Amino acid sequence: MSFIYAPPSAPPELIHADHEILVVNKPAGLLSVPGRGPDKADCLIERLRGAFPTVLLVHRLDLDTSGVMIFGLTPHAQRMLSKQFEERKVKKSYIARVLGRLEPKAGRVDLPLIVDWPNRPRQKVDHAEGRAAQTDWRVVRASDEETRVRLFPLTGRSHQLRVHMAETGHPILGDPLYADGAAAEYPRLMLHAESLRIKHPESGVQQGFNASAPF
Repeated sequence: MSFIYAPPSAPPELIHADHEILVVNKPAGLLSVPGRGPDKADCLIERLRGAFPTVLLVHRLDLDTSGVMIFGLTPHAQRMLSKQFEERKVKKSYIARVLGRLEPKAGRVDLPLIVDWPNRPRQKVDHAEGRAAQTDWRVVRASDEETRVRLFPLTGRSHQLRVHMAETGHPILGDPLYADGAAAEYPRLMLHAESLRIKHPESGVQQGFNASAPF
């Protein structure tokens, strides 16, 4: 079935804004930046540009993922924030619902990832050519059917959390790429960027921003 882009109409929720940075809660189903073709022009950064004309991209969330995103409002802020992401100084946590009972209560997935070229945009584990990728997890609550888990990506590879959870045998529910059967048949991907902690690009003070999971 061909993909039809139908982003939600509701405006993104503003979490924080000052003269250097902008933090919003991205809804699921909305691109972070424009996709290919005029039908994919509607995206988060373009929606923000009306009220914040100087908005600049720092990082992205997948189309299907909701949650906290930070933008620079000056070139200086964009540079400083991008450097923090590159140097892995940004503290991030996500909430996910995954298939089955994830055990033990906490752990780490350490599996290198690379793009699966014939099946783009899928990513895959590749111990020879893949780039290092680590994800810590901590179970919030679990049943035999599903687990609510907090995920802490130590690296920022494309689809990292989705591939790592699938590789544990517990794919994220609603994942159209890495879950199969009933596990894929949810109204959305059950993955939400819950919190982000950065050093403010001007003051250097640590600041945290949060958005509760809508599921």
